[in-house]
Amino acid sequence: MKTSSYPDAHNADVPRHVAIIMDGNGRWAKRRLMPRVAGHRKGVETLRGVIRACAERDISHLTVFAFSSENWRRPQEEVTLLMELFMRALENEVAKLHENGIRFRVIGDLSAFSERIQALIRDAQTLTRHNTRLTFTVAANYGGRWDVVQAVRTLLATGVTAEQIDEEALTRHLSMAGEPEPDLFIRTGGEQRISNFLLWQLAYTELYFTDVLWPDFDAKQLDAAIASYRSRERRFGRTSEQVQKAS
Repeated sequence: MKTSSYPDAHNADVPRHVAIIMDGNGRWAKRRLMPRVAGHRKGVETLRGVIRACAERDISHLTVFAFSSENWRRPQEEVTLLMELFMRALENEVAKLHENGIRFRVIGDLSAFSERIQALIRDAQTLTRHNTRLTFTVAANYGGRWDVVQAVRTLLATGVTAEQIDEEALTRHLSMAGEPEPDLFIRTGGEQRISNFLLWQLAYTELYFTDVLWPDFDAKQLDAAIASYRSRERRFGRTSEQVQKAS
């Protein structure tokens, strides 16, 4: 078996896979003297527009961090409202995604969610599983460290020996198995960290940070992130000369 693996070189003008941490909903609401949940509701509207913009730009995969495993530590009232908002979005948005040829997936430890939310997720994934225009993945009750740990446990349960464990084998058991690794990572809201999001998959991803709060992020802001991506040379350990010769 291979002892290491590298992402496919993807140097097209448009990233194939964009991953986003949608940060700044609460601050957006606070600046407007509104409750935090108002910012989250506005954030759902923003996400709808970004999904559409990604599909229009021929981006094939969009993955967003909606609710981390650490977010349960937030005030109970906010967590309850977030769960309600998540449920409403599943009830109201999935049919529109399906109509537009978008495949919907959720990754994370779903056991902590209500039976209603789990059922909605299962139904949504089943309904949209054959769609190919865009794969839209929501990370919910997800953590990058959790992802690696659950992959190791699953791999060990297959009875492999230590010598049989390598990057390729582990990758097959991660939540994003079978999907291309992100080409571009975007975090809104001014923070410059990846916050336990897709730790394994972001190893070679181009990182883009913006001060724009998520509710204000639109197609224009997405284009700015893509322009930054286009300006970079993705070498994957090679020299510039090697990259230019191969192109």
